[in-house]
Amino acid sequence: MSNILVTGGAGFIGSTLCERLLMLGHNVINLDNFNDFYDPLTKRGNIASALLCTNYKLIEGDINDTNLLYNIFENYNINTVVHLAAMAGVRQSIADPIKYVDVDIRGTVNILECSNKFKVNKLIFASSSSVYGKNIPPFKESDPIEIQVSPYAAAKRSGELFCSTYNELYGIPVICLRFFTVYGPRQRPEMAIYRFVRLIDEKCEVNVFGDGSSSRDYTYVDDIIDGIITSIDYNCGFEIFNLGNSGIVRLNDLIKLIEVKLGKKSFLNHLPSQLGDVEFTCANIKKSENLLGYKPKIKIDEGIERFIKWYHGDVSVHGSVLH
Repeated sequence: MSNILVTGGAGFIGSTLCERLLMLGHNVINLDNFNDFYDPLTKRGNIASALLCTNYKLIEGDINDTNLLYNIFENYNINTVVHLAAMAGVRQSIADPIKYVDVDIRGTVNILECSNKFKVNKLIFASSSSVYGKNIPPFKESDPIEIQVSPYAAAKRSGELFCSTYNELYGIPVICLRFFTVYGPRQRPEMAIYRFVRLIDEKCEVNVFGDGSSSRDYTYVDDIIDGIITSIDYNCGFEIFNLGNSGIVRLNDLIKLIEVKLGKKSFLNHLPSQLGDVEFTCANIKKSENLLGYKPKIKIDEGIERFIKWYHGDVSVHGSVLH
């Protein structure tokens, strides 16, 4: 049993991870500032069942509050850190890049400083497929990375570089996980799948940026959680792993699939592509398969069906729900 600090543990991925860790018997400390990027009440709903567990501790605060961080690491004898807290969203980062520097870079360095001072056993850093920029998919961890096309992507890449530096300087064991377009129950409401499902279900017009030929490697949240869990136990110095589904789904095909699963027709409004968007993402996951034993199980057809059931109120499809 470990004492695991999860930053951003009330969000989409974080709350799902916390529940899985609790089911595995770990002591979980969730640090979340409940910012207003989307409705904080949604995040409070995410953690309702976790709050009933005696080995779960919620701390409301910010990763840029260094005094609070020091107290957490000292008082809870943190063994492992899963650092998920960040400002998310490519388009929002273009509108307010300074906020992403402050949270995603400075906040990550604060976590690294405490991890070094208190000699944690492992730090897991949540990175993103966006760091690959305009590389040609499928993306490999060993690919040269030169240009990011959004401040969000640049901030995530900066976080990786700081993680590598702290491993080199102080020997902190660090794994950077590059997530590929995560979706599923508790997904943020502005993300594509949630937005498309809601608008099509309500028979509203759906804004589609570009001609619909862009594609993403959509990865179901439970598969991402599996990858995080195995990373915690993987013995290493510094590593980077892709966590994706290793499949390409075109935007037009995604919308058609949602139409079929909902049994409703969409009303599309095509708009120009937006700054910061990339055309294609796809993960090469051979390294993750070979070293972590990572094997995504949920294909897009099943994942969309599960998401729609959850959207319509069926919480049983959420594999990490505590009972």
